[in-house]
Formats: sequence, C-alpha cells, structure tokens
Amino acid sequence: MSIKKLTFVDNKSINAVAIGGAVLGSGGGGDPYVGKLMTQQSINETGGVKVIDIETLPDDALILPIAMMGAPTVMVEKFPSGNEFAQLIPMIEKMLTKPVAAILCIEAGGLNSTIPFAAASKLGLPIIDGDAMGRAFPELQMVTFTLGGISATPMAMVDEKGNGCNYDTISNVWTEKLARAITIEMGGSAMCSLYPVSAKDCKKYLIKGSLSLIHHIGSIIEKHSFNAYQILVKELNGKHLFQGRVRDVERFSEGGFNRGVVRLEGIDDFASREAKVDFQNEFLVAMEGDNVLATTPDLICMFDANTGDPVTAETIKYGLAINVLGLPCDPIWQSKEAIDMIGPRYFKYDIDYKPLK
Repeated sequence: MSIKKLTFVDNKSINAVAIGGAVLGSGGGGDPYVGKLMTQQSINETGGVKVIDIETLPDDALILPIAMMGAPTVMVEKFPSGNEFAQLIPMIEKMLTKPVAAILCIEAGGLNSTIPFAAASKLGLPIIDGDAMGRAFPELQMVTFTLGGISATPMAMVDEKGNGCNYDTISNVWTEKLARAITIEMGGSAMCSLYPVSAKDCKKYLIKGSLSLIHHIGSIIEKHSFNAYQILVKELNGKHLFQGRVRDVERFSEGGFNRGVVRLEGIDDFASREAKVDFQNEFLVAMEGDNVLATTPDLICMFDANTGDPVTAETIKYGLAINVLGLPCDPIWQSKEAIDMIGPRYFKYDIDYKPLK
C-alpha cells in the first residue's frame, strides 16, 4: 500500500482527516466533525498546520497530546468553547517548566484525530505524524505509552466553562478512574492534556504515520463513496464481516461511557443471517450467533451502504443499511501485556482474542 506523506493540513485536507478519523475511531472517539469545524475556523486565521515526523525533533523536545475525554454522545451537543487550549498549555508548561515543541494525537480515531489540529493551529505549533493507539479506545490508560511505562500525568483538564484541574497519580489506571469521575461532574466531557512525553520516549512507542494513514483513508472515501469499503478491505488487509440493516440499537450511558448493542439483519449476500455488535464508546465485539467475527483490539468499522460514509456508535440508527468491516490492529497490540489491557476479557467477555484472518 502506497500512502502519500501528509506534511501540511489546510481547510481541504482536514476534511479527509476527519473522515479517516471516523473510520479508525472504530465507532467511537466522538464525531470528528466538531473538531474539523474548530480546525477550519482556526486555519482561516493561521493558514494551516505543519505535520512533522518525530525524528525531526531533538530527544529532549516536549511533545504534548491534546484530547477530549468523555462520552461521545455528550460531545454531539456539548461543544468545546475553543478557549481550552490557551488554558491547558500554560498549565502543563508550568508543571514541567519547559515549552511545548509539538502537539500529538493521543488516538488516531474520532474527535481526537481533529481536535489536536485545532490546538496546533491556535498555538502555532506543528503536529506529529503519529499517535499512541492507531485507533480509538475507551479508557485513558489504553495507549502504547502505558506499555512503555510512561505516565499519563502530570495531566491537566479544562471544561468549556473554564474550570480546570491537575492530576498527579500513582498509575495510568488511577488517572483514568479519577479523570473519568471529574469528567462526569464537568457535564460528561472535557478537554485535557496528558502523557507529556519527550521526543526520545515518544519515538520508541509512537505508532508512526497514522495521520498520513487517516488522510489516505478519508481521501479514498471522498473519491469512491459507497464502494470505498471494498478498496479499504484490500488496502488495509481487512475483512468484510457483514452487510445488514439495523434492526435495533440499545444505548445507555454508564460510568461516563456510552454503552450498547447494535443488532443487524443480513441483506444481499448475508440475507437470512443475523449479527450483533457491542460497544463501549468503540465497537468491541462483533458476533454472528455464537461465531465471533472480530474483537478488540482489531478494529470493527461500520459504513453506510448507500453513501459509504463511516458510521459511529452515537449516529447509527434503526433501518440504516451498513457494511461492517474488520481491520487489523497495529502489531504492538498483540502482545500478552497489551491483550490483557485492551482485549475482550478486559471488557468482561468470555472470549479469547484471535487476530483477523
């Protein structure tokens, strides 16, 4: 697969980034549309965002991920104010006593694939071509940096009203627990800066080139619309898991997450068959009867069968015809340590992870 290197993002290319981010979000991560609008507004003033490789920075350069935390359904209606970035960066720089050299996407999917571009544009900083997930995951500790022993703190969090707080925790799991509780009190979503990392450590655990990848995916969907999923299956070594119409969607919010089940009745080549997909912000497990089609950490992605657009867990609705794809995760997630952290058994499923075939 040949992917064109992404070196600069303007108002045109951010659209492809948003579309590709919705794909690698695996149903979650929040709708990238909000972040796209924020980025476009800022780019109108600044001209665009430079995308750089981590290798171009000195080892001691400070890299700062910017992200939204919370339930994606809440983020559809509770928009950031846009003033959070100016408050977050000084909070972190004061704690670390050094300036930020570049912004990083903590995950490659959903809202957090576009929000960091808005931050980079407003602050006049470059953004790194990479991330710490290669997709989206529901919990804060589920990043490659955790595998490398890198702390999520010091972490800063700000809501759209201007309330802010700092975290210094004993583990990344505790950071998730405490930050999730505060996020709920902040109305279900908040902006945060976390995992401040040196370029040296970032180079070791970064999933490199992921921003170029999501731009590539988005460009394919822009060009090929409803046939794009067939191209993506081939280019990304994926698998067409199911084609069906949404028969039912169960959704509820619990513990600061969107949870639920999507039930599908097969159409076309999948007629007379049924499947279901469970989600906790992201799609976690896809099954046809007792047959496991795919599980986390591999990506389960849905596409509107009529338009080809990616479908997120908060936008899927009754009657929608969709194609369900399975895409392989980055190899870093296939170690035992990684599977223990983000595999199906962590989410209480009595299922062993088996890579897509």
